[in-house]
Formats: sequence, C-alpha cells, structure tokens
Amino acid sequence: MAEGWAVARANATLDAELAASRWIQLHVGAPGAAGTSNIAQETTRKQATWGAANAAAATTSADLTWTNVAADEQYTHWSRWTASTAGTFYGSGVLSADPVAAGNNFTIGAGNLTVTAQNIAS
Repeated sequence: MAEGWAVARANATLDAELAASRWIQLHVGAPGAAGTSNIAQETTRKQATWGAANAAAATTSADLTWTNVAADEQYTHWSRWTASTAGTFYGSGVLSADPVAAGNNFTIGAGNLTVTAQNIAS
C-alpha cells in the first residue's frame, strides 16, 4: 500500500488554501520558521493568484511585479502571507533570480512560483 497523501486530496487542499488572497514577500536569505528573517529592503507584498492544483502542485497564474525596487539586492527566497501587511505566515520557498538594482523592476513570471504538497502516495 502506498503511503502519504492521495494526489486528488493534495490538489483539493492546495486549491482551498490558495483560493483566498495570498501575498508574496521577498527575502534575501531563508525566511525562517516564522517567515520574518532576511526580509528584503523591498518590503511591499504582492497579491498572488493561483491556477488549479495539478499533480499536487499549484503555480501562480499571473506575473508578480515589484516596480522601482528599494535597493540593490539579490532575492533568494519568498514567503506567503494572508495579508499585505502583518497577517499569518503560510510558507516559503526558494527563488532563483539575478540581482536587481535600486529603481529597477523585479518580476516573477506567471507559472514561476509553485506551492507543492509533500509526502504524496505513489
């Protein structure tokens, strides 16, 4: 018998969790267990929209663009929140991006940010 989540249940759980507004914050290092470590100087959170989960993963369905970023930085991680400020931390992930210069724009393209359910039965 396979152990772990059934893919259909993982998809339904992701869809339910991501149906509400979720806001993405940038980090210059690992966000830590509370999501509050290594916050980028660009502190604006962007609201993400998500496509339907498939194969126990969901990806963003629209670009996330930060305009006129606050500082020269290299974003290495992101965190997911329930609000544009404060709110509840819901998870984080790693980014692979080139450094950005102050005053430039930074975009995470649609489909390039993924939330994945773990421990899926196979």
